[in-house]
Amino acid sequence: MNYDTLLNLCDNWLKYAIRLHLCREPKDSLAEVKNAALADSRIQNYLADIAHFHSVLVTNHKNPDLPIQKLLFLLDLGFDTTVPQINSAVEQILQHQDEHGIYQSMTNIPKHFGGMGEDVFGWCLCDAPLLLLALFKTGLDYRKYIKSGVDHLVSLCRTNGFPCAVSRELGKFRGPGKKEDCCPYATLIMADLLSHIPEYHDSQAALTSVKALLHLWENSLEQHPYMFYTGTDFRKLKAPSVWYDIVSVTGVLSKYEFVHKDPRFLEMIRHIKSKQDKDGLFTPESVYQKSKGWDFGQKKEPSPYLTYLCRLIFDRLK
Repeated sequence: MNYDTLLNLCDNWLKYAIRLHLCREPKDSLAEVKNAALADSRIQNYLADIAHFHSVLVTNHKNPDLPIQKLLFLLDLGFDTTVPQINSAVEQILQHQDEHGIYQSMTNIPKHFGGMGEDVFGWCLCDAPLLLLALFKTGLDYRKYIKSGVDHLVSLCRTNGFPCAVSRELGKFRGPGKKEDCCPYATLIMADLLSHIPEYHDSQAALTSVKALLHLWENSLEQHPYMFYTGTDFRKLKAPSVWYDIVSVTGVLSKYEFVHKDPRFLEMIRHIKSKQDKDGLFTPESVYQKSKGWDFGQKKEPSPYLTYLCRLIFDRLK
């Protein structure tokens, strides 16, 4: 589709991302568009929220309201640490790092789930990769701030992907599944993290993660590790990409060129493309209630942002 069509439909915050990432206009030439995007009240609210980064307990990872998800949303639109609130969020993340180099989130695991029942800084494999990814996307020195944490997380990789794993601060907590299974979401966000890092993009851990995600799609009727289903709900188009669904998974897989001809991946792409309307736009089939007020927080009409996410995927396949 013509990106001009999409630009005419969207608000300023998305126009900035489209012109930057799809039209590939130089960032230096988009100052006016960026300022208009930053002026949007919804963007301002997200910035205000991440400025107090650890004020929200991480108790449910399927939550677009988590500061880390809002930070990644803003970074992926094209904003950076020249925005004071983003810089503040980065500084706060850097203040909580364990001996392995992994950054921590404030959480509370009840005693009956194996935790201490207290607010504590620790990490799960379903949040730690996101913090490292956010820091990487801000352009921080990789070897100084990021590498050691990534190295440790990669060491947890098994032959079937990444497991459910937590830091010692979170006790014996483990998600609802067999210990030997992979955690699909942890595997997904580790695959995303590794796709950005040159020394790991073609690593065995990345390859294992990608194969695990494709395997789960291929065996969606039989395998549901940690109660992650690759069924009807998974196949509904949804934004933003904060959890385990077809847009999120295909978005990560598309970053690996060797996957582009895999029949399982192509089947996922065909499924997404089958949902286009005559104008090449996509309408959400499922929404997060906390996303009301955004174009992707409703199911009645096409969503420019969901369309943008799908176009990013298709753009990588050229």
